This record gives sequence, C-alpha cells and structure tokens, in this order.
Amino acid sequence: MIIKEFAFKLKDGREAVIRSPRLEDHKNLVNYLVQATGETNFLLTTPEECVKYTEEYEKVFIQTTNDSPNAVMLLCLVDNRIVGTSRVEWSTHFKTRHRARVGIAVLKDYWGQGIGSQFFKELIRVAENNPEITQMELEFIEGNERAKALYEKFGFKVYGSRPNSIRQKDGSLVKEYFMLKEINR
Repeated sequence: MIIKEFAFKLKDGREAVIRSPRLEDHKNLVNYLVQATGETNFLLTTPEECVKYTEEYEKVFIQTTNDSPNAVMLLCLVDNRIVGTSRVEWSTHFKTRHRARVGIAVLKDYWGQGIGSQFFKELIRVAENNPEITQMELEFIEGNERAKALYEKFGFKVYGSRPNSIRQKDGSLVKEYFMLKEINR
C-alpha cells in the first residue's frame, strides 16, 4: 500500500519528507539498514546479519510491500537521505486480521527531532482507516526508555514481557516488552 507523501519540519528546522519507498531507494535502504542496526542495541538485527539485505532483495521487498493491501512501509528522508523507516502490517486471516504490528527505526543523529511522532501519526491513521483493525501491537527491548516514552505518548500500554528474550552482543540477556494500543472508533 502506498501513502501520500508529506513534508514536515524537524525540531531543528530542517525539512523532512515521509513517503512510501520507491524502487530506486533499494541501494540507500541497504546502507540505511546497516547503519541503523550498528548504532543501537535496541533493534533485533545486527549489522553482520544485514548481508541478506542485498539490493535485489530490497527491490523485491519494496515492490511487494507497496503492492500489498495489508502493509505500509514509510521512509523519512532529510536531504534525500533515508534517516528513518517504519512499517505497519496486518494479517488477512479471520482470527488475526484485527491486529496490526508496528515497527520503527530512526538513525541516532535524528533522535528527538519528531520523526517518530510523524511516523506514528501516519501509522495510526492507516490503522484507523481499516475497519478490521482494532488494535496495534509492538515490542521494545529493556532499557529503551526513549522508545517506550514515544509509544506511550501515542496511547500504547505495556501488557506483558518475556524475560531473557534478547541476547545482546556482549552476551547479556534482556527482557522484551509487549505494548498494545486499542483503536477507538
């Protein structure tokens, strides 16, 4: 599913654009993924695991996502550079099509600039426009208080956790928390 492109101002005054990915974004998306996964322990993939994200893989992924009736991917660009991505998707199966899963990542240099808020406004709009979706769900890793605060700002609430769910590169094990937002109609 493709969303209408829109621009907004970052907190520092720079112009940013949020839009669906285009096929020509494939190379920049691979570079973004490697950088984003290397900047934080709060994503589930490491830079070393990004080798599977080849340019050809990303082309197929972009096309499949844009053609999907049950998924939206958003890019945030500043000066034509991808600085953040987000995604919402939901099942077409009867028993789970009311649940939409959310994911988000922003490059560290752009944290605190309002990109996450813009992503969530659009992801929630997409969910609210689908009469089947009654809840949005996401996970975050123990210690990621910035993300938790953002999610709570948009109405997500912690409903559970899984201990020792994530092994960090240093070998330590941390919890994964589960959050949910009910869609009110």
